[in-house]
Amino acid sequence: MSIRDEVYAMRPRATLRARLQRVQDRGVRILTAAGGAALAWWAARDGLGHTTPFFAPVTVLVTLGLSYGQRLRRVAELVVGVALGVLVGDAFVYVFGSGVWQIAVVAALAMTLATFVGAGLLLTIQAGVQAILVTTFVAAPDQAFSRWLDAAVGGVVAIGLAMVAPAAPVNRPRRGLVGLTSEIAEILRSCATSLQDRDGDGAAEALARARATETIITGLRDDARAAREVTAISPLHARHRADVRLVSAAISPLDRAVRNLRVLARRVGVAIQGEEAVPESCLDLIRRLADVVDTLGTQLDAGLTGVETREALVRVAGGAGRGEPGASLSAELIRAQARSMVVDLLMVTGLTYTEALGLVRAAGEQPRGR
Repeated sequence: MSIRDEVYAMRPRATLRARLQRVQDRGVRILTAAGGAALAWWAARDGLGHTTPFFAPVTVLVTLGLSYGQRLRRVAELVVGVALGVLVGDAFVYVFGSGVWQIAVVAALAMTLATFVGAGLLLTIQAGVQAILVTTFVAAPDQAFSRWLDAAVGGVVAIGLAMVAPAAPVNRPRRGLVGLTSEIAEILRSCATSLQDRDGDGAAEALARARATETIITGLRDDARAAREVTAISPLHARHRADVRLVSAAISPLDRAVRNLRVLARRVGVAIQGEEAVPESCLDLIRRLADVVDTLGTQLDAGLTGVETREALVRVAGGAGRGEPGASLSAELIRAQARSMVVDLLMVTGLTYTEALGLVRAAGEQPRGR
């Protein structure tokens, strides 16, 4: 079987794994929304005596069926949008009845009111949708405004579940941080291998991967912001507040490390294309840095701060402190970027910029071999 055939044979398996992982990632949200819908139906039916409280479970599903990046404030806004649409629809149908022109008027009115109160696009659309649903599903004369009460019940249930069973797990940012460190280490090794083999395509691929980490960083910031909000409002996750703060503080220096990595990867490609000499010590420096980044990821995955990697990072800084006699411009720039990455990674372990820079400078002043 050729390599291409092997790749094609692996695709269905990879797709299945990806789909199962997607189900696992969304499992908590699915179960929370489904359980909340049942709870809202029970509360509106048995608590308020409504026979078919359709809008109670619908409101729960609409508001809790959000991505991890959507936070409690967005949930509350969506609840308001749903309730506003149902209220406008109920009031309009009660006065003017239901029909073709009523649908147009009630949708426009609900979206206009939502816009007037400062709603975003999502809230405005939900207000219009719920108003149309109310207009088309005509209630009995003795059920005026009952659907708005159902929506309000669903909103209360949704907000309560968002607080005690939040959609964004608090350990998601740390997992993202670990995944990013693993990617950084792999890109560094790819850079070293490309330099050794004079592989321009490999260097270009490493640079593309380094640039692609921008998306990872953006998602990591969103996850950390959601986790901070969850731990601030949820009594079940209050004990995780300190850990979430530590992880959040590590994102910015890790972002700077990635920016330096992109410059390093770009310079690797320039060195290969220009046939510049890069000493073996420079390749060894990149590999050693990759090993330390892997160790840092292992420490973070264990729930630690990575303090144990500081000594190893300082040793790498010592190797990056002085250039080789006669080294090319690209080699010197690669060495300088590795040194800057060490400063950033030391900050990931909790040091300030001044403290990290002081350690790196002191390491560079020491004679080689110490």
